[in-house]
Amino acid sequence: MSSGVQPTQECLEKFQELKTGKKLSYVVYGLSEDKKSIVVLKTSEDKEFDTFVGELPEKECRWAVYDFEFTLPGGEGVRNKLVFVVWSPDDANVKNKMMFASSKDALRRRLEGIHIEIQATDFSEITKDAILEKALRR
Repeated sequence: MSSGVQPTQECLEKFQELKTGKKLSYVVYGLSEDKKSIVVLKTSEDKEFDTFVGELPEKECRWAVYDFEFTLPGGEGVRNKLVFVVWSPDDANVKNKMMFASSKDALRRRLEGIHIEIQATDFSEITKDAILEKALRR
């Protein structure tokens, strides 16, 4: 079921910047204050995974795209995969969680080129190892 909430043009532009320019390392998305659109809350060039995870609040839902860089086993080279993160912490307001869940597809469908999707309710579910495991399967 869709909430009718749609991403702003800036959401799509920042994703394209991340995808093609390789300047940005991540984009964090959320709902506008009036809950009528999906907006960009933060962009960063910082490649540190822990910094990215630190942007996810303990009690609020978010969506994010992270440019995950990893080395292939056996030293076969370095690769990048775009990771779509659905952050819905256990401690978030139930109404907020429902709104984010029903709005996810409106954003996800517009972001072409995502390789991996992670749904996390706790920080233990969004680790480098969890993403690397998915990246190596693709």
